[in-house]
Amino acid sequence: FLYGHLGASPFDPWTATRYWMASLVASGTVAVLYTVANWFAGRIAGVRYRRYVPPPWWRVWGFSAPLLTIGVLLITTQVNSPVLPLPLAIACVVAMLVGLALALLPARLAAAAPEATGWLALAGLGTVPSLLLLRTIELVPEGRVPATVGYGMGLGSTVLGTLFLCVVTYLHATRSADPSWKGLHLAASGLIWGYLLAPLAHYLLLTPPGYRYISTASNFFASSPIVQIVSWLVLMLQTYGAERFHRRIRRIHWRSKEVQR
Repeated sequence: FLYGHLGASPFDPWTATRYWMASLVASGTVAVLYTVANWFAGRIAGVRYRRYVPPPWWRVWGFSAPLLTIGVLLITTQVNSPVLPLPLAIACVVAMLVGLALALLPARLAAAAPEATGWLALAGLGTVPSLLLLRTIELVPEGRVPATVGYGMGLGSTVLGTLFLCVVTYLHATRSADPSWKGLHLAASGLIWGYLLAPLAHYLLLTPPGYRYISTASNFFASSPIVQIVSWLVLMLQTYGAERFHRRIRRIHWRSKEVQR
């Protein structure tokens, strides 16, 4: 469908990114199916008064990675037409390995602590603007959007996302008995939303039913390495700040609870 569409060719700069973006869409599918399957397994085990603990993500990843690497390389370089050049096939493998690692992370928590999984998923939404929309600031110097639109959307959405993250962090600190609220967990949640579930949602919901296609990387990643790095640094600051904020609010809240008793 895309070859020849609006002048696209199999290996032009935009189409070329669709191949490795397909790895992220596939990883998003794994994230949904594997997490839901383990959630159900945990609930079924609970009904039977048993405890289900899935294998650690790194063990599943380590078992799957060699087989998938060989499979992806063989399929992309030997099957269909045109076959991918080796550098592009390797890019697909790298995206697949990183995406698979992220996709496997929530399953263990979903099986043992669904409430904690829900809190993390909700908080992770607050980091999505910094991952997906902050990059719009790079469109201003290129003249593609007015400064008010580019900076307003990029910076404004990031601020709103941070405020949302703070609200969820506060609610978790004051209403949940779970003391754990790690910045790394929050960052992983944001990365899963931004780079696995968002591309999957685009593929399933934002494309014509008869012409499913994979989005270009430009819809999810900045073209400037500097802007992309800034986006990830903002994510790290958000999640680290949320961890510190959670610790402080929780200490104040539960101390006041003890005083009231």
